[in-house]
Amino acid sequence: MPTPARVVVCPQGPGPLRIEDVELPDPGPHQVVVKQLASGVCHSQLHQMHGPRERQQLLGHESTGVVLAAGSEVSHVREGDRVMVTWVVREPEASRLPEMASLTLGDGSVAYSQNTFTWADHTVADEQFVVLLPDDAPTDVTAIIGCAVMTGAGAVYHTAGVKRGESVAVFGVGGVGLSAIAAAAVVGADPIIAVDLSEEKLDFAKRFGATIGVNASEVDPVARIHELTPRPDQLRLNNEPVTGVDYAFDCIGVRQTMEQIMPAVRGGVIGRSTGGTAVLVGVPQTPVELDARDMLIAEKKYIGSIGGSCRPDRDFPMFLRWYHEGELDLDALVTARYPLDAISEATDALEAGEISGRSILELD
Repeated sequence: MPTPARVVVCPQGPGPLRIEDVELPDPGPHQVVVKQLASGVCHSQLHQMHGPRERQQLLGHESTGVVLAAGSEVSHVREGDRVMVTWVVREPEASRLPEMASLTLGDGSVAYSQNTFTWADHTVADEQFVVLLPDDAPTDVTAIIGCAVMTGAGAVYHTAGVKRGESVAVFGVGGVGLSAIAAAAVVGADPIIAVDLSEEKLDFAKRFGATIGVNASEVDPVARIHELTPRPDQLRLNNEPVTGVDYAFDCIGVRQTMEQIMPAVRGGVIGRSTGGTAVLVGVPQTPVELDARDMLIAEKKYIGSIGGSCRPDRDFPMFLRWYHEGELDLDALVTARYPLDAISEATDALEAGEISGRSILELD
């Protein structure tokens, strides 16, 4: 039986978001219909809203909910199970490619998603994007595990593989950046330097494990990071002491920060150690210019991290354990809540920089 749903639609051309009443079809063999409880509001959705579009889009890609129906080939969840919906496949070794969700709207037109859509009170998703949520976990703040936590924490834990005692700088301390800071604290990084333009956000970042805040509106953040990280026992080829962090993460994706993270990491000592690693986490919207000579001589690395290099089936239980053990404060990380009808208000607040951590839609 089809499921009535209210779904946010981003129009093909210019125009505001709209909410449409639709009917979700019965799930296919590999699909799951989910009654949504909460969904994260991710900054990357703003890029989709403001970028060129050749077709209508369905937005949102992190949520929690309850399974209403599961297809005949779905075995890991069943009706009544609480689940998390994400945009990264939970089993990358699976031979079957997941199906991208799309919907036929009331006027007969079709709207498409990038893997999943969660700005809706009900959704239908390929089972590869649905992960079981334990009964002892809350269903509101855990909605942001499916993107914000996975992307930020995973970049530290998996992509970079930060170890105890290594130094970290995180540029941009929104929901993704705070998740990166929390993961750096879990693994014992030191120092953990938060970089942002707001003193209020820098103070907030210390709640998640940042040990030092650098206000980029007041000082050159690269120069300040080097001042904070001297290694007088190590000398470069020019006999200057090594400075800079082991890892710098850009959790914003604007040109300035993308170009700052590589000079913020330490140079290598020839024959002794290679240089630090710059990790691009935020979704880039512009090209960048990098100093190839610095990369070569200092043996630095510049790498990307998509979805924190995570596997949801493996990693979501770990993030939930961090939450239960008090190492990942999801309750503090969710700083704003909106009903579905206020989706435009939620995206406007995000774009205006008014969200300290992560905002969610409360859908139940």
